[in-house]
Amino acid sequence: MPEYLAPGVFVEETSFRAKSIEGVSTTTTGFIGAAAFGPVAMEPDILTSLTDYERLYDPFTPGHALNFSDSSDAPNHLWHAARAFFSEGGKRLYVSRVFKPLTGDHTPIADADDVTPPATSTAYNDGHARVDSADTGGVRVRARHPGAAGNLRVRFTLKGGANVLTSDTDPVSGSAIATLRSVKDLDLVWVRDRTSSPRGDETGSLCLLHWDEARATWTFEPLAVTSPVEDADWFDVSTLNADPEPDQGDSVRVVTLSVSLLTRDGTRELATWSGLPLDPGHRSGAATDSVFAYFGNSPASAGDARALPLVIARDPKLVASAFDVVNDLFGADPTALLEPSTEEAKRQITAADKLGLGISVDLQLEGGNDGMRPGAKEVEGEADPRRGYALGLKQFEDIEDIAMVAAPGSTWDYAHVRDEANGTIAQLIAHAERMRYRIAILDSGDKLPIAEVRGMRAKLDSKHAALYYPWVTVLDPITRREINLPPSGFVAGICARNDIERAVYKAPANEVVRLAIGFEALLNKGQQEVLNPEGINCFRYFEGRGMRLWGARTISSDPEWKYLNVRRYFAYLERSIDKGTQWAVFEPNGEQLWANVRRTIEDFLLNEWQSGALLGDKPDKAFFVRCDRSTMTQNDLDNGRLICLVGVAPLKPAEFVIFRIGQWTGDRRN
Repeated sequence: MPEYLAPGVFVEETSFRAKSIEGVSTTTTGFIGAAAFGPVAMEPDILTSLTDYERLYDPFTPGHALNFSDSSDAPNHLWHAARAFFSEGGKRLYVSRVFKPLTGDHTPIADADDVTPPATSTAYNDGHARVDSADTGGVRVRARHPGAAGNLRVRFTLKGGANVLTSDTDPVSGSAIATLRSVKDLDLVWVRDRTSSPRGDETGSLCLLHWDEARATWTFEPLAVTSPVEDADWFDVSTLNADPEPDQGDSVRVVTLSVSLLTRDGTRELATWSGLPLDPGHRSGAATDSVFAYFGNSPASAGDARALPLVIARDPKLVASAFDVVNDLFGADPTALLEPSTEEAKRQITAADKLGLGISVDLQLEGGNDGMRPGAKEVEGEADPRRGYALGLKQFEDIEDIAMVAAPGSTWDYAHVRDEANGTIAQLIAHAERMRYRIAILDSGDKLPIAEVRGMRAKLDSKHAALYYPWVTVLDPITRREINLPPSGFVAGICARNDIERAVYKAPANEVVRLAIGFEALLNKGQQEVLNPEGINCFRYFEGRGMRLWGARTISSDPEWKYLNVRRYFAYLERSIDKGTQWAVFEPNGEQLWANVRRTIEDFLLNEWQSGALLGDKPDKAFFVRCDRSTMTQNDLDNGRLICLVGVAPLKPAEFVIFRIGQWTGDRRN
């Protein structure tokens, strides 16, 4: 009871309803496997379309094959699976990219300045493409993520903005004074001083802008090419003439860096980031915002850490200011870069024009590779809380929303990678069982005859997994040729579509496979009669009805859990009740709490029965909920236990529809 101390009127809110339980999502899927690019050791981000997938995991050459060092080119199964998932009706996808480096060391790259010597002349051990540091001095440039897709061209462009020098009125003397607008401390600027010596020339000079707090004015530090700059060489904004007439007075233009990513041959621009400050100490508010902060090893946001394809770092001993950045990247006196060439002079192109158009240099990233083919160890993964990373399936353990997991492509070339493929399947099953509310969607091996598929199935037993056969034939949008793909991507999408359009209690079978143009093996009824009792779900072609998924069993030997929809529906019920009854923890464990818990669960199950999810013409035939002295002993109460017994009558699929027809005559008496 609330505490009342002073006389008065107290209006309080109360509730006469039981707590409600909201059904959880059953369509969110997790895929694990090798990708062309993208993060390896970061928490996966939710993907809602194939475009989202390509933005993070295949941004440059979507769908192209992977080149593992220890095998022939492998189809990009993860991309194909994501395409199939979204095409079949999937909505939410998490991806865990696994990468096996040439060294066999699974630890992610430590930091941006780590430059591992190449194992060969063409490949870095960690798979990250780099620009040779000899070409960039103290500036370090590498692909953020491993992969041969990172062997691209990077273009750095110096570009000057509009003139920021303007005229203002001195409040004391009333005379005109020069001032700067929209500038920040440590901006790199190009100053053209046409009226003062020794800086008076048409070309101008690069300077670093400083705010003099004591004098309350902007000062300029000029670039030293041959000798250190003396304090006497500095000048301030008062020495400049801000003539209102265009091109008559002095000018100050802020110079920024643009970073462009191009294809290896330089013919196509993939992405550009503009307006980046060059000085490492440049700040916006309280945070540094230079090119090194934006492209740093740990950008400001997790989204940038996933999506930005480059890491641009510096050696603090060699790169201390914007001048060092310009000298290292452009390799010449920047002032000389501004000098128009003879041809440009003939066209009356000035330094200002040249800087406005941009002065560019291209660098080539080399040494990126797809590593070795990942196996069961990579799929299992590891986590190091001290270093803040997780790999493989460990990345999925903290994502509660995932209901299905699969490793598309893990059984490709099954005849040669049988042990690794079986190890991956074992890891998927163990993960699904450990996480309780998940189903592992397993691929059969490619090019397997029925006898070998049965042998593969005979080694498995789990109520948290389902096996599918054969592989699905589609038209590859990249090569425009037929290609066989593992079933898991299609199955996950079909399950999601089934749950959205019907419900999770409906078996995900007798559903059209939208992308399929055929199957690796065309099964007949007799062949499925062999496979179905063993829990091997088949894809079938039916004339006039197209390509269909024609099976919905788990690989469990327990007949209570042989149907996939029953297993998934119970996972849905259990997780929904789990999340929806957290309010009961630490409440007084007595009759009132028991009654509230009963009402909460009964209301939830009543809604399920009304929706057609449970068997029975009345609620009391469809479910029961007990939470009273009959379910708890005094010992349970003394140890803080509340035990609630819930029974439901699930709907099993009509797997065998039987019509019995016999002869009958009208004059026969029944």
